[in-house]
Amino acid sequence: MEFNRFLGEIFQLFTAPLFQMGEEQISLIWVLRLIISFIVLAFLTTLVKRFLKYRLLGKLGIDPGNREALSTLISYSFGALGCVIVIQLSGFDLATFAVIAGGLGVGIGFGLQDVTKNLVSGITLLIERKLRVGDFIQLDTISGYIDEISIRSAVIHTLDGNEVIIPNSLLVESRIINKSYTNLKGLIRMPVGVAYGSDPILVTEVLLNSAYMDNNILYQPPPKVVFIGFGDNALNFELFVWVNTIDKELLIKSSLNFIIEYNLRAADIQIPFPQRDLWLKNPEILNLPSKKDSQKEDIKQINKSLSQSFFLRDLLRQISYFSALSDIHLRSLIELGCRKHLEESEILCRQGDPGNAFYIVLSGTIEAIYEQEKIEKQLFTFEAGQFFGELPLMLGVPYPTTMRSQSDTILFAIDSKSFGQLLKSYPGLSEEIVQELAKRQEVLQEFEKQMKELNLIPDSEEGKSPVVWLRKQIKKLFGI
Repeated sequence: MEFNRFLGEIFQLFTAPLFQMGEEQISLIWVLRLIISFIVLAFLTTLVKRFLKYRLLGKLGIDPGNREALSTLISYSFGALGCVIVIQLSGFDLATFAVIAGGLGVGIGFGLQDVTKNLVSGITLLIERKLRVGDFIQLDTISGYIDEISIRSAVIHTLDGNEVIIPNSLLVESRIINKSYTNLKGLIRMPVGVAYGSDPILVTEVLLNSAYMDNNILYQPPPKVVFIGFGDNALNFELFVWVNTIDKELLIKSSLNFIIEYNLRAADIQIPFPQRDLWLKNPEILNLPSKKDSQKEDIKQINKSLSQSFFLRDLLRQISYFSALSDIHLRSLIELGCRKHLEESEILCRQGDPGNAFYIVLSGTIEAIYEQEKIEKQLFTFEAGQFFGELPLMLGVPYPTTMRSQSDTILFAIDSKSFGQLLKSYPGLSEEIVQELAKRQEVLQEFEKQMKELNLIPDSEEGKSPVVWLRKQIKKLFGI
């Protein structure tokens, strides 16, 4: 009996009206029921967001940024609708509730300005989608990926592995660098200072060669070296390189710094340090050269002569057409292409492959092999100073032969876009190409056959020498 009476008192305590709001009497049981309803609603809203983000939208092939925005907006819309339903089922008159909420809103608005601003900013970010989940951004000194954008804040996963929570209003109002807005392709600038007295052309070649030694560097747009100016202690250069993974900028810079330092040291190009004048009272005591210093100087000169013999500038000068070019013109030529190394018996391209570059042999030998019914026939070889690949490149026809190195070979490769620029810069080279082609009768006949099949030779040119047509075609294609 006493226990039942105790239960009755507890029940009466929870059901007894505390106050009345409109026509609804508010009791403890009513408050608990409302709290439990909102907890369940919040749980269901979270489940809806996760289901949409990780299951439904993922199976539909929608990218992570769109999944985050859609799942957030839909789940919060579901939550807002659920709140209206819970309040309605609780017996509230929504009209009365709106009046009360409006009265409280004025006072709450002043106290929660920052929260309100972040909420509005969050909705703006999700709708505009200038910043999306997965984007790589930079905000002041913070660089990282956006892991999540919620209504109030965003989570940034930094390159250090930390999670930084940033209010949405800061993302809306600050100047954000979105390095992956369209893609992760970006420009990296590498400042380099060399000692006064260094050869600027040689520095240019070393920096470009260093860029091509890193697999992360793109060939298009090609790397470029800019002579910034004359510093207090150095000639200041900048190496411009493009990469497809700008989010790995720090690692790529580190790799390039190692390569540049090594190549500058191999080329005996000094990286300067701040200079200071030192006055000695008795300088004559330092004028006695030692045998050890003399040996070091001899070794230095030998290493310098050995290393410079492999520089692209010197190799290009061995080619008759480029032998008279000045250092400035050679620098422009070096920027048009890149050096390619082939080991002995390595195949550059196979018969039937499309042409994508113009090649100049700098050292070694390339053999042209015609393959038919498993029988190989060597048509001719290309040695230092000779070139090939111009006809497949210009006419868009496949290689008639397989190109293979006979020994360790260094080529200078120029792609189609740069090849047109090369012919415009050096019009006489086109005539040398035509004259060289005239010596390759078998290949020229094979090309003539392919060009006729593709209707590349007009009827008016039928029966004429293909060399004459090629000369006209080069002038027509490249406007020279």
